[in-house]
Amino acid sequence: MLGKITSFESMGSADGPGIRLVLFLNGCLLRCKYCHNPETWCGGGELKDVSAEEVLRLYNKYKNYYGEKGGVTFSGGEPLLQSAFVLEATKLLKENGVNVAIDTAGVAQDYLEVLKLVDLVILDVKAVDEAEYKFITGREMADFNRFVKDCQALNKKLWLRQVIVPGINDDEEHILKLKEFASKLKNVERVELLPYHSMAKSKYEKLGLTYELSNTDDMSKEKLKQLQNLLK
Repeated sequence: MLGKITSFESMGSADGPGIRLVLFLNGCLLRCKYCHNPETWCGGGELKDVSAEEVLRLYNKYKNYYGEKGGVTFSGGEPLLQSAFVLEATKLLKENGVNVAIDTAGVAQDYLEVLKLVDLVILDVKAVDEAEYKFITGREMADFNRFVKDCQALNKKLWLRQVIVPGINDDEEHILKLKEFASKLKNVERVELLPYHSMAKSKYEKLGLTYELSNTDDMSKEKLKQLQNLLK
């Protein structure tokens, strides 16, 4: 079984506990207005085929840096669109004592076996109500809602993340909605607000795609701190 990745990061520090090997898998059904990895939508970047064994070898190459808290994170794109590969790789990694996380928006099928095995789900919360979710992603949120229910049924450890975009969701009302959503879930270890930035604009130009937020300013770090305080 081979997986298709667009890139990997050997020393990821923001994609799960500790220092981690982060693999960015190709494919995503969402078209988020602020997506910073549009090359993963349909193979716009240079794709590489990797096997589960190659993932383990890559992890072992940097193992001394990862320590007890580190591990491997499957990100994307949407890693669960390649669930068969992620399952095979996760099984091999877990057999070798590796901590495994998935960074997912929960919009995929046939993911339950992966969900049962991983140590952590980093859940990308695009929005918590239907209208805004569809505005940001271009899809309805039924798949996301089902995925959240499955995480709860399996008692899965969760990190919640939401990108905060000026003029879209950077106000108290949106943050309190997110807080209410998180408060109803089990095993939420943290809720993170990620600042929108426009660094991916050049990627869209290179891929011949329209960047809808080209006139949107980067998110203020000071205001983000104020909003983060509302979650405490």
